[in-house]
Amino acid sequence: MVDVFDDLIAEYRQLDAVLASLTAEQWSRPSDAEGWTVSDVVLHLVQTEEVITGPSLGEGAAFLSSDETTVDGMADDMVAAERGIPPEELLARWRKAAFATPEALRAQPAGTRLSWVRTPLSPRTLATTRLAEHWAHAQDITVPLGIPYPDTARLRHVAWLAHRTLPYAFSLAGLADAPVFCDLAAPDGTRWTFGDPEAASRITGPAAEFCRVGARRVTPEETGLIAEGPHAADALRVVRNYAA
Repeated sequence: MVDVFDDLIAEYRQLDAVLASLTAEQWSRPSDAEGWTVSDVVLHLVQTEEVITGPSLGEGAAFLSSDETTVDGMADDMVAAERGIPPEELLARWRKAAFATPEALRAQPAGTRLSWVRTPLSPRTLATTRLAEHWAHAQDITVPLGIPYPDTARLRHVAWLAHRTLPYAFSLAGLADAPVFCDLAAPDGTRWTFGDPEAASRITGPAAEFCRVGARRVTPEETGLIAEGPHAADALRVVRNYAA
């Protein structure tokens, strides 16, 4: 795989080009994230990036691990507390935090584990989650505005994350872990495979659709993904590219 830190920068640049093109009216439009405007989505990205680039990297994300509320509820509260920042200020703040994130993570010593949401992550895995979150929220912004946001080879990181965290997703759903092989078509038509090809359960189809199912932007039934074997349908039902 291409270095995830470099790909994270590239994902930020793709989103930055979209955000820089928005009119004031578009910033205030509803996004596909329920209850949030486009500005709210960007504010959420700002707030989570600032945890990484703040002075307590490795400790500052601990507040996201509270058991007193859901992760979504905490994100809603954080956005509500700062809602109303002018778009130009919001964009400048996102750029400052986002483009500092890859190097902040890349500079961490080998073996470092950083507190994030429900579990400590390596810097590389945290970079992957940031790429997945920015890609998913880019869909929330661009789809309702009718702005193109082409799928790229960077989705390999998102698909890897979704497959890698299937045991966690199964456990959240109260299901026993089970091996699932994924044989996915990349945006350029090449194949991406994850897991044991001898597994009894397998998922095949477009990687972009697999990633969108994992981001909860579409349901499995809305895609061309094929689930075969005893656990593949359950895997598609619970798969996620994010912590909750």
